[in-house]
Amino acid sequence: MRRENRLPPWMKRLLEAANVGNIKMVKRVIVSIIGATVLLIGIALLVLPGPAFIVIPVGLAILATEYAWARRWLKKARQIAIDARQVARDVVSGRERAGGGESRL
Repeated sequence: MRRENRLPPWMKRLLEAANVGNIKMVKRVIVSIIGATVLLIGIALLVLPGPAFIVIPVGLAILATEYAWARRWLKKARQIAIDARQVARDVVSGRERAGGGESRL
């Protein structure tokens, strides 16, 4: 009796995904894993010492190459950074209203 060498179903799917016809799916999986990892590291850096406000947008930028939701979040993050920069410039230059005017953020 000869015993057949059978692969588990998950391994068959993995090998099928490596075909040239499925290169887009493989690229999407790789981008997803790398982008999610960078994003999670950035989130961890919010409580750990490190440049979280640089790493999080980098993770979103990686994910934005494949996902529309990441593009929207990246656009919002970019707008928040621009607003914060303008508020900081106003405070430094003394243009902030005395008397508790409304904040731009």
